[in-house]
Amino acid sequence: MKTILAAYPGVLKGTGSSILSALQDVPAVFWPRRSKMKKHLQVISVLQWVLTFLALGAASTLLLVYMFCTELWLIAAIYTAWLIVDWNTPKQGGRRSSWVRSWTVWTYFRDYFPIRLIKTHDLLPSRNYILGYHPHGIFCFGAFCNFSTEATGFSKKFPGIKPSLATLAGNFRLPVLRDYLMFGGICPVNKNSIDYLLSRNGTGNAVVIVVGGAAESLQCAPGKNTVTLKNRKGFVRLALQKGADLVPVYSFGENDVYKQVIFEEGSYWRALQKRLQKILGFAPCLFHGCGLFFGNSWGIVPYCKPIATIVGEPITVPKIEDPCVEVVDLYHAMYIKSLQCLFEKYKTRFGMKEDDVLYIQ
Repeated sequence: MKTILAAYPGVLKGTGSSILSALQDVPAVFWPRRSKMKKHLQVISVLQWVLTFLALGAASTLLLVYMFCTELWLIAAIYTAWLIVDWNTPKQGGRRSSWVRSWTVWTYFRDYFPIRLIKTHDLLPSRNYILGYHPHGIFCFGAFCNFSTEATGFSKKFPGIKPSLATLAGNFRLPVLRDYLMFGGICPVNKNSIDYLLSRNGTGNAVVIVVGGAAESLQCAPGKNTVTLKNRKGFVRLALQKGADLVPVYSFGENDVYKQVIFEEGSYWRALQKRLQKILGFAPCLFHGCGLFFGNSWGIVPYCKPIATIVGEPITVPKIEDPCVEVVDLYHAMYIKSLQCLFEKYKTRFGMKEDDVLYIQ
């Protein structure tokens, strides 16, 4: 300290402002660098979401059961009673919170990768939409950041449109986690929930469905452009039944944030993954990112890879209560063509080569 004061004699006899000015001139080695602190906050913001997805539901369930065996049993009983009364809320539009969607933590989450939302066409508030999101990746970081938070400015880019990201219905059976998800506008990916949003909730609703689901997550790897879509026609049939326009969405970079061990078709481990997928509803992937403290080590923190989410042109869909197979196939083919065109148009802008192809399986 004496060395510092000797180097800045004005500090000893100056005013408060001169002290502040002198301290600002002190070499940066004495102070934590702002950029480093910002990076730490970004890592924490992403890590909390990963841990929330992996462990919050199970941890909350165990805690609730444990509380029944303690003096806090009354609190556990009251919460359980409320949980039973509130059981159908996720299927009826949920409990969206603009405050939670606008938390500052999501801006750090966005900037870690970073994540961008790119609008190509307007979405009209007088219509309802089903947005097909591709690819799934491991944790759908792009889908969550763009459609369950306001970090990338969805409401400003698409005024009058209310997005609802659809995810596994099983998540909404777990205490605390269900509420956390609903605050972000996340809903169960089941017929009742989507039917409510598209039929009994007015217009201006956009349900975001990760079409490839768990099966697609087993295929994701850096530099791989494969989507599971060829036999996924349920979302098209639903769009026709509700008269909701179809919108293809592709996220460049979603597959790059983790490295995954992909087992060959027909192998024992692949069969085990598919078996567990049917039982659990999600695919147990063997993946890794970087370490929390050392960037060159393995861990669950995703790699800092840019994610650019492109919202494509809406496909106008008529309302047909009982669409025939031929009509469903027609609009499914139109959707695939639109998604491929979207990929081809933007691939070179986001780090891909001219000869890269989107594989539909």
